[in-house]
Amino acid sequence: MTNSAVRMTGVVKRFPGVVANDGVNFEVLKGEVHALLGENGAGKSTLSNILTGLYRPDEGTIELNGSPVVFGSPKAALDAGIGMVHQHFRLVEPFTVAENVILGNPETPFVIDTGTTAERVAELARRYDMAVDPNAKIWQLSVGEQQRVEILKVLYRGAQVLILDEPTAVLTPIEAEALFRTLRAMTAEGRTVIFISHKLDEVMSVSDRITVLRGGRTVGTVNTRDTSTRELASMMVGRSVEFSRVVRQSPADPGNVVLSLTNVNCEDDRGRQALHEVTVTVGRGEIVGVAGVAGNGQRELAEVIAGMRSSTGGTITVSGNEVPNGRARAAIAGGVAHVPEDRLHTGLAAGHSVEDNMALKNYRTPLLSRFGLLKRNVITSQAGDLVSKYDVKTPDTATPVRLLSGGNVQKVLLAREFSTNPRVLIAASPTRGLDVGAIETVRGRLVEAADSGVGILLISEDLEEIMSLADRIVVMYEGRLVADIPASQATREQLGLLMGGAKMEVTR
Repeated sequence: MTNSAVRMTGVVKRFPGVVANDGVNFEVLKGEVHALLGENGAGKSTLSNILTGLYRPDEGTIELNGSPVVFGSPKAALDAGIGMVHQHFRLVEPFTVAENVILGNPETPFVIDTGTTAERVAELARRYDMAVDPNAKIWQLSVGEQQRVEILKVLYRGAQVLILDEPTAVLTPIEAEALFRTLRAMTAEGRTVIFISHKLDEVMSVSDRITVLRGGRTVGTVNTRDTSTRELASMMVGRSVEFSRVVRQSPADPGNVVLSLTNVNCEDDRGRQALHEVTVTVGRGEIVGVAGVAGNGQRELAEVIAGMRSSTGGTITVSGNEVPNGRARAAIAGGVAHVPEDRLHTGLAAGHSVEDNMALKNYRTPLLSRFGLLKRNVITSQAGDLVSKYDVKTPDTATPVRLLSGGNVQKVLLAREFSTNPRVLIAASPTRGLDVGAIETVRGRLVEAADSGVGILLISEDLEEIMSLADRIVVMYEGRLVADIPASQATREQLGLLMGGAKMEVTR
């Protein structure tokens, strides 16, 4: 009897102009947590989509529990016991959390008892430490909360092979450890977990073995106990990657305040108070990290500053000038740049070209338009310059941004925002879902901006990111500021406890 849960041999998948998987060999054993690593574009998503029935391989074979299988649809793969939480969510926004979880389940009765269903989903969420309101609409949730719903969908269907793509992106260290314990309990019951993550430390913590892909090919499979984060990063990108704290060329000037929030309140999409008397400042060239579990007011904080959401009290000033409430154009004119957490739907127009997206913030200016007509040659030229400066990998500036890899999408967004010469940058989860090479590039750009004098509010659930970049760290819990700590004095354990609701005297 074979101990192999999944074996993929010589898998090839071609798309017009590109070979996404080039003879990939990938084997996962029963009862193990197997990490799959690789840069954006390395072939991880394509391989996962083949295993879950979204694509069919051009060459190669797939075996499940020792028997050859061919999946013609995701339903066929799920019926066989393979479920995946995708990086790009597959949720119905007008439906509730509970409705999304049971959607497509053949065991769902024709007449649904909404109360019982919601309670079953709530119990599942409690069991796996993933707090989410089963009666909330998907459109009302943060990106992190939507990811939890995707995880619950797979667990609800009882999949035996779970493919998890960045499952801990919105958890505190304590919650991540709880999830790791849950995964261990699941594998002890005979389930198998394929764990896709860009967080090398957590891969080392939870996995038994690790397979690395690069350029659509298998670089190798290693036992976790026999490798290191540095070795894994080198396997992924083909060169050494520096993980130490980024060196600043210019010191921050916290006394020269460029962004000030005073007693700011606001409501979320459901009319509940999301921010409670938030007061925080960002100095010239200072990076202030905002740590917290998704859904604790971070998204609303970013949107209020960027003018995308109206506050219900308090004031916001940029370089001493009050920003009109709920007016995005006024915020832009005042010097506020914004990199939202949902880069493809909020930050960019996914179906439009690179050059159109790069012109979105200043197409009304005389430089890019005259008498209401766009100066296409200038827009194209400007976009070409930004593509070159920010090393955006794209066939040309007319390519729709939805066709770019995650790292290049983020480069387009950063290039546009920095091209406006902002005084303040609000960066929400700027490296979520990116590979180590792209993360290194994006973090470098943030530091360059701070060195040039831009005040940065960095919102992230990634403590390693905040601790390596920030000069000062504030922690949010349930919409309130619960701590304000110099980064040099902060510890992961302390921040993790504060993110989970532990009390601490706020110091300023």
